[in-house]
Amino acid sequence: VQLVESGGGLVQPGDSLRLSCVGSGRSFHYYSIGWFRQAPGEGREGVACISSGNGDTYYATSPEDRFKISRDNAENTVYLEISNLRPEDTAVYYCAADDLYGYCSATDQNVYDYWGQGTQVTVSS
Repeated sequence: VQLVESGGGLVQPGDSLRLSCVGSGRSFHYYSIGWFRQAPGEGREGVACISSGNGDTYYATSPEDRFKISRDNAENTVYLEISNLRPEDTAVYYCAADDLYGYCSATDQNVYDYWGQGTQVTVSS
């Protein structure tokens, strides 16, 4: 599966964004999808994930309250909505897919086999 992220940009503190992760192929619904982010000079950290099958959602501890992950299998798309953006949310946001049906991890990058190129989110006044 190939993944393409979009929806990033330059926003002001307090704004909201919806990032999209579009996957190729007719079997997109089979993949669980995770969102990760990498801030300048830091390692990549998990944000959230949504499983295939039941669509169970999980969030990394820190971002949980302001992040919402969802999926639309008919559109081969997984969304990450971020509200009340803060400067510390500035990062490249990546989506990733794993083929462990019904399982995803919001924190373990090693679970994922396929990665997109990322979309830049910059929060600044």
